[in-house]
Amino acid sequence: MTAREAELTQQLAESQQALAVALRENQLLRQKVDLLVRRVFGSSSEKLDSAQLQLLQLAEVPAVPEPLPAAPAKAPSPPRTRSPKAPRLPDNLPVVEEVIDPDPVKAQPENWRQIGQEVTEQLDYEPGRFLKRRTVRRTYVHRTEQDSAPVTAPLPPCLQERGLAAPGLLAHVLVSKYCDHLPLYRQEQIYAQRHGLNLPRQTLARWVELAADWLTPIYEQIRTGVLAGGYVQIDETPVQYLEPGNGKTKQGYLWTVCRPGKDVFYWWNTSRAAACLDAIVPADFKGTVQCDGYAAYPCFAEGRNGAITLASCWAHIRRGFYEAREESPRISGWFLRQIQNLYRIESALRDKKAGPALREAVRAHQSRPIVERIGRALVRFRTIGRFLPKSLMGEAIKYAWGQWAALQVYLRDGRMEIDNNLVENAIRPTAIGKKNWLFIGDADAGQRGAIVYTIIECCRRRGFDPYTYLREVLTRLPRMTNHQVQEVTPEAWAKARQQVRRAA
Repeated sequence: MTAREAELTQQLAESQQALAVALRENQLLRQKVDLLVRRVFGSSSEKLDSAQLQLLQLAEVPAVPEPLPAAPAKAPSPPRTRSPKAPRLPDNLPVVEEVIDPDPVKAQPENWRQIGQEVTEQLDYEPGRFLKRRTVRRTYVHRTEQDSAPVTAPLPPCLQERGLAAPGLLAHVLVSKYCDHLPLYRQEQIYAQRHGLNLPRQTLARWVELAADWLTPIYEQIRTGVLAGGYVQIDETPVQYLEPGNGKTKQGYLWTVCRPGKDVFYWWNTSRAAACLDAIVPADFKGTVQCDGYAAYPCFAEGRNGAITLASCWAHIRRGFYEAREESPRISGWFLRQIQNLYRIESALRDKKAGPALREAVRAHQSRPIVERIGRALVRFRTIGRFLPKSLMGEAIKYAWGQWAALQVYLRDGRMEIDNNLVENAIRPTAIGKKNWLFIGDADAGQRGAIVYTIIECCRRRGFDPYTYLREVLTRLPRMTNHQVQEVTPEAWAKARQQVRRAA
């Protein structure tokens, strides 16, 4: 081989190597583009039934260091009993009755005797109305004691002296913005066009601030209760806020802290750093924080000197393998099948309304072998290097292995959930809202929104109307002391109403 031939051969080899790298990068980029297209335009559901999993696993189950035991057979479900049909219209609705008699009867009623009637019911609606709530305080003088000073009844305690908004209107503005997701500028338009009232959005914003200040003690009571259990789930979502001065928006974060089975509270911060968690979780907190794989959480836990145990979320792990199912159907299908078995166990425990002790025992007996099987498979695939690190399957395996210690925490604690879905569900109402109002206002408005979101979400979890609660609480708060605030938290308010119903 001449020198020229050797040079050309070397150039050809380098070109082929560069082409292989380019093809590999192109394949990875195509996977990422396909994933983004599915996330934006595809179905948001990640459910897979057994038939779909079997299609993914047409090939042989991937080899692992030990033989895989058969998946536990699903117990036959009991026959479904049809629940009684709910009434078409609720019985507690007010009734406006109109009686219509035939024309011959109207002309000569004395000649007719009623033998029956036909009743037709329709559901109707009357728009909400504004009203003036006028408080008249009369002034009196004594009839016989002419020198005594006149007497006038004192003004009852109120949210704001000489304030225009009554508690019912404040409750309506809060529920419209934070529950029905109507921005203040839309409320301003509705009040002007439908009711002829001039209520500028600046006035509405001041009313929101007034109400949030009064609700702050209740918010602190909820926050204390959530953090008192030693186990919380935490997640965060980005929210735009208005930067002062130049009219541009910046990105802040609404942190969500949930105690499963209890309440939830929100916390606003302009940052996503680990220092935010130090402000959210008090220094004396000891227990478990369940979260995703964001790097701020390990940093936060390290600063607490072992007082915080981090637990991870199996739903996030499943999501990675679900997104990689088209790249590697056989292996992703196997992982999805194992995770499905874990969730079947949790579903059976929920159906039995199992307590922490039973959940811990069942998980040790049934869930732990499945988790260990998944761990052996992760070690196997990481060792053989079958998947590129930046491929969807490679990233799914890497993320699962990075969270592996935290994924096993739920096996040792029966209080814990298998995933972080409860706190993610609590974020959804805020995600709907920010699509409508686009940004939350200035940075100070963020915490006011967090306070109101907390109150409304706690009402929603207990199934009662947040407007009814807010109207009553905003009426009672000016007459209450700080020690009485715990009597009007959503939890205490719901218990009081249940006692009244039982007594009736």
